Amino acid sequence: MRRYGNTAMAAVTAVALCAGAWLLRDGTASHAPPQPSAAEAHADPAAGRPAAPALPPSPPDRIRIPAIRVDAPLTGLGLTPTGSLEVPPAGQPNLAGWYEAGTTPGERGTAIVAGHVDNAEGPAVFYGLGALKRGGTIEVDRRDGSVAVFTVNAVEVYQAKDFPDEKVYGPARRPELRVITCGGGYSRATGYQGNVVVFAHLTGSR
Repeated sequence: MRRYGNTAMAAVTAVALCAGAWLLRDGTASHAPPQPSAAEAHADPAAGRPAAPALPPSPPDRIRIPAIRVDAPLTGLGLTPTGSLEVPPAGQPNLAGWYEAGTTPGERGTAIVAGHVDNAEGPAVFYGLGALKRGGTIEVDRRDGSVAVFTVNAVEVYQAKDFPDEKVYGPARRPELRVITCGGGYSRATGYQGNVVVFAHLTGSR
């Protein structure tokens, strides 16, 4: 894993997120999670709502994405011995994680949140992430009592071999957030073929 500023970059995010345990057990891809359309692809970063001033560093405790009914606690994630991002426990489907050695959501830079799309029992916290639309809202409760409010700039899906490291993990001059899960098609042999990535920037706080 390489480092750019205060944010980590990895060739493939959290491979363990992508086993497709539910689909493997279910024996069918009929319940595959939604994938973003081309209409939600990356827009001009300067477009949309203006960025809000950066917040001081504070660990996040919870993430809410009203449009897809996400309301989940956050746990800190580190790196595995091989240098990839750790993943939340698969047995806790409504738990997401954030890369705690990097930027905290709301401060200047690129903060990273990741979560499972499913587990052996069914859909998990970010099952609906691919259905999110540009302009949607993401709220992060922070330990200092503030709430960082982000607006979605784009929702994209990448095959693992084409994952754009710098675009996703690279440094930012304003407070930005990436929310990541699995997607990009599914194979019974190898699980999900890539990742769904939400790009968002801070537009308010309370």
